[in-house]
Amino acid sequence: MELQGKPDFEEALHRTEAWFNHEKLDRPPVRFAMHNASSISIPDYRGRTWPSQKARWFDAEFQVDFFLQSLRNRRFYGETFPVFFPNLGPNVYAAFHGCELEFAEITSWALHLVENWDDLKRIKFHRDNEYFRGIEELTRVALEKCADKFMVGYTDLHGSLDCVADWRDPQRLCLDIMDCPGKVHEMLGIANENFLPVYDHYDEVLKAHGQFSVTWMEIPSRGKMHIPSCDFAAMISPDAFCEFYLPSLLREVAHTTHNIFHIDGSGVLNHLEHILHIPQIQAYQWVQGIGDDFPILQWLPVIKKIQAAGKGVVVDVQLNELEPFIDAMKPDGLFLCIPAEESLQPDILKRIEKW
Repeated sequence: MELQGKPDFEEALHRTEAWFNHEKLDRPPVRFAMHNASSISIPDYRGRTWPSQKARWFDAEFQVDFFLQSLRNRRFYGETFPVFFPNLGPNVYAAFHGCELEFAEITSWALHLVENWDDLKRIKFHRDNEYFRGIEELTRVALEKCADKFMVGYTDLHGSLDCVADWRDPQRLCLDIMDCPGKVHEMLGIANENFLPVYDHYDEVLKAHGQFSVTWMEIPSRGKMHIPSCDFAAMISPDAFCEFYLPSLLREVAHTTHNIFHIDGSGVLNHLEHILHIPQIQAYQWVQGIGDDFPILQWLPVIKKIQAAGKGVVVDVQLNELEPFIDAMKPDGLFLCIPAEESLQPDILKRIEKW
């Protein structure tokens, strides 16, 4: 693949593939962006208006053209890849089954579908669902316009227990785990039924158009790349995690070739012991959160523990933290995400090469 602004695509992909295989090349992979919520800013739409936030999110032509504008005159250094992933928010898989989404400027959330157990019959996956069709349209338009400019990924898929929490409501689901575990397993069965077929659908569409397997984390794979996660796990005990989530996780990662588990904060970190040695998970993304969770240096024991298990770690590092981070850490298995101005990026890469 050849992309404007990314003449070293094959070299960067090779470095990424080596990282997936726990091999050490010249330096750790580096992406010049962050995944932390504090890095999100509200975009400027230059006077464009829509009748609703939802209409803007569903405007596929605008979304792809807006992304194209963001690529102009850019050079993508390191393992930074230009990726458009069709996005209607993190709860879209739950919405494929009938719940509505409420849209804001930079995210959306689910309006809970299951108020009582009779509402379970309202959960039904269908490809004529407006949210499924919306993702299909975003994907279609992106594939038409990507040419040699950017990669096209698949949407953010949260299945299993996160999906059930979207349908039911996280606080109610906590009580259900104690009071109605059979109903929780019933909802999990519905959530799991279509997850892998939906994943495969997007994988097949993208591969048919010569695309790699990639999504919001923007780390591509020639195989099947998946970001398993369970943000709801922050609210439950290790025993509940093992009963209600772990079987789904094992099923997902057995189906895909490259897996990066998304650890969203210290609550999910409580379950690290149960997932750290799963062979099919090559790496873990540590997202430390905001506020008191900065700086990253306080989380070095977590990162070192994952390294010691022979796994990769995707980690956000602020530019002013980079030198003390390098001094305290070994580079083995790290994939660094660093927010930095483009003019500074070549020198940062040179510094990391000396690590």
